[in-house]
Amino acid sequence: MTVTSSRTTEPPRHRAAQRDGGRRRGRRRGRGVRVGPAVCLALLVLAAGGAGWLYLKLDGNISTFDSGGLSDDRPEAGSSKGVNVLVIGSDSRTGGNEALGGGDKNDIGRSDTAFLLHVYADHRHALAVSIPRDTLVTVPPCRLPDGNWTKTQPDTMFNAAYSVGQTAEGNPACTQNTVERLTGLRVDHTVVVDFKGFARLTEVVGGVRVCLPQDVYENDLDPHRTAPGKLLFPKGEQTVSGEKALDYVRLRHGIGDGSDIGRIKRQQAFVASLLKEVRSKGLTPTKLLPLADAATESLTVDPGLGSAEKLISFAMSLKDIDLHNTKFVTLPWRYEGSRVAIVQPDADALWAALKADRTIDGEDAGGKRTGAAGSATGSPSASATPVSGEGIDVAVYNGTTVPGLAARAAAALTADGFTVTGTATASAQDHATTVVEYGPGLEDRARTVAAAFPGAGLRSVTGSGISVVLGRSYADSPAASGSASPAPAAVPSEVADGARSADDNPCSNLSYG
Repeated sequence: MTVTSSRTTEPPRHRAAQRDGGRRRGRRRGRGVRVGPAVCLALLVLAAGGAGWLYLKLDGNISTFDSGGLSDDRPEAGSSKGVNVLVIGSDSRTGGNEALGGGDKNDIGRSDTAFLLHVYADHRHALAVSIPRDTLVTVPPCRLPDGNWTKTQPDTMFNAAYSVGQTAEGNPACTQNTVERLTGLRVDHTVVVDFKGFARLTEVVGGVRVCLPQDVYENDLDPHRTAPGKLLFPKGEQTVSGEKALDYVRLRHGIGDGSDIGRIKRQQAFVASLLKEVRSKGLTPTKLLPLADAATESLTVDPGLGSAEKLISFAMSLKDIDLHNTKFVTLPWRYEGSRVAIVQPDADALWAALKADRTIDGEDAGGKRTGAAGSATGSPSASATPVSGEGIDVAVYNGTTVPGLAARAAAALTADGFTVTGTATASAQDHATTVVEYGPGLEDRARTVAAAFPGAGLRSVTGSGISVVLGRSYADSPAASGSASPAPAAVPSEVADGARSADDNPCSNLSYG
């Protein structure tokens, strides 16, 4: 993994514009209060030079990761103007982070937490989806430091993607590849925040309000201690910053069931409180610059955010998002032994809702015109004669490597009256065409299902029921695109019911188990 700095010896392009604007304001001010021309000129040079110096300093702070590590097989950009930002919390010990996180500065970089932030096209809503680090996923091919690429790794813990290549800096490009493979969504930007940057940011905002459901001692942070140790956090609401804030978000043992899922809930509450503090300071360039100075010192970003101008411009684009409309959820999950498995079809329904710019309560936040009922219309067959599936049960399997395909087909079948009994990944993912399989006595119903997928074949099997195995022909058809398939009314209730808003009480819903 090659990490480069965006340092430059040339001033930003807007610097000259700032100087011109300053001269115009200076001339008006000179006439009004009769400040001497020499004094005016001196003030203008200092003001313009100071602003330019600050932007140069921020540019020098920012490091970018090599975009050459991104996959060539990426999801297409969506039709909406929504933006997907992958935020990774790294426990890398480089750059002085070992002083806060402990450990060896030469140890490999690891991902401690991650969430995908979807900023809706209306720029008034946002949804952050936390991905548990122990989630079993497929890690696609990723580039190694020597330029070679790894093979696909199925059933691998999500946080292992960041460690591919075994470098101290970590591999954010591999994590981005993995998230795109998991969600079927194109990640527009990736931001990595390490210990030091996180701690400084909390200090600059003056601390963050958090809440603990019980007293927390040293052995709750380090379970290897044989005695409780000193009290780290008293029960209840309090303000933390710096290393204390870092201890809070890393805290796992001794609260609830001690799981990473419980820690995710507290991390979501923390980010919500941090947003409150930032908003309370006012999202103006003047207020953002000190925050940016603190944050950028330990940020690693994709090249698309690799300058102060780009980063601050992106931050300013979020200023109209209301705290109540900023939601936090966790990827639908269940335990599989000591690991975390993804619950389907709930996860695919969540990704489909984001792709369609649907909020968790079903609101269209994409600004796109839809049908009279407020949702897009369509069927698997798109322009074909509508099929009535009333009274027919069908299971849907994704026989391709296209993420979310089964969920899209299931939503379309449901809209046509079929009862979808479940979705899953097929045993093989190399199907070229779609096949409808049916048990004894179900051929007529199977033909009705096949009519919803032009070109689909029929296959008699010994088992019971009807299932459709989607092939590449369906994935490449207009019916499988976001514009042809019906947009989901909302994410699954199990996901929506557990959502946190950024304006929620910091003491609510703090732990799982």
